[in-house]
Amino acid sequence: MEKTIKRVIFTCGGTAGHVNPAIALAQRMQQKDPDVEILFVGAERGLEKDLVPKAGYTFKTVRISSFHRSFKPKEIRHNLISVLNLIRSPREARQILREFRPDVVIGTGGYASFPMVKAAAKAGIPTAVHESNAVPGLTTELLEPFADVIMVGFESCRKHYKHPDKIMVTGTPVRGDFFALTKQQAKEKLGVADGRPLVVSFWGSLGASGMNRQMADMLALESAKEVFHHIHGAGKSGYGAMVKALEEKGVALEEHPALQLREYIYDMDLVMRAADLVISRAGASTIGELTALGVPALMVPSPYVANNHQEKNARALEEAGGAVVLLEGECTPQKLYQTTCSILKDGLRLQQMEESMASLGIRDATERIYEVIRNICK
Repeated sequence: MEKTIKRVIFTCGGTAGHVNPAIALAQRMQQKDPDVEILFVGAERGLEKDLVPKAGYTFKTVRISSFHRSFKPKEIRHNLISVLNLIRSPREARQILREFRPDVVIGTGGYASFPMVKAAAKAGIPTAVHESNAVPGLTTELLEPFADVIMVGFESCRKHYKHPDKIMVTGTPVRGDFFALTKQQAKEKLGVADGRPLVVSFWGSLGASGMNRQMADMLALESAKEVFHHIHGAGKSGYGAMVKALEEKGVALEEHPALQLREYIYDMDLVMRAADLVISRAGASTIGELTALGVPALMVPSPYVANNHQEKNARALEEAGGAVVLLEGECTPQKLYQTTCSILKDGLRLQQMEESMASLGIRDATERIYEVIRNICK
């Protein structure tokens, strides 16, 4: 790292898809220069307040909150507080800048990044924004006039911006341990190397209960023949309900070794590396991992996210030929199962989906972003 970059502020929040790329880049910067000072800034109540300290970084907050699109009394009160936060957050951001004196401020998404990046730009400090979704979120749209550069996942993202000259295609950082093993090595380590394909599924927290019910029915359908291995992460809140639902359908998991139901997939790097097909939502982190690894996907985007980002993410992969998209309203257990079987039994189609997904992936995204940061700091 250039000696002039001694202090860096990362500002992000809201979802892991915004926080994890920042942590990955922070770790890379520390590898390059162990003396670099790093500060994370986010919202008081965001997911970042837990994820960042666990990663070992100092974390400060600005009072900033989202706006809700509703006229219910409770939501109106929330929005009035958000207006107040919007007024006072610039002062808090300026105070953090004066105290920390960063050489660069990097925003990786979420409304918490808005006041910090804008305040830094007004103070003449180099600024960069990384947008992990296929289309810009509201915060990125608002910051476009202020950022020196906006980094995106795919070339097709460029068309969504008013200043395409500011856009750099870097990809989204994915942890290096996702590439530690070959696909065959990962299968062997998981004990699923008997020639049958491996399906991996998970839904995340938003809207997971309804999709978990469908997945329980799908697992019951699979139990009749077990033509493929299946690892499903039900989530902490959904695991017990899924076990009970399967028992009611007469499916004892201990009698079906090809079906694995987990509360959480802690070894996601290993499981994703071994997967032949992933069934999931279409969050930014998942998109980055799927494309980097070249894993075909059956995507059911969450309808509960702002600006319908997940469907737009999923459609970008579908248009490239790497994914099949089913909207949640179209889903049934039978359709999920039949679509999965249809993809897996067509070897040529599966190979083409792998190649299409891999063509979108950028494995050295963290290094590319690091170089962009160096350049704007020169």
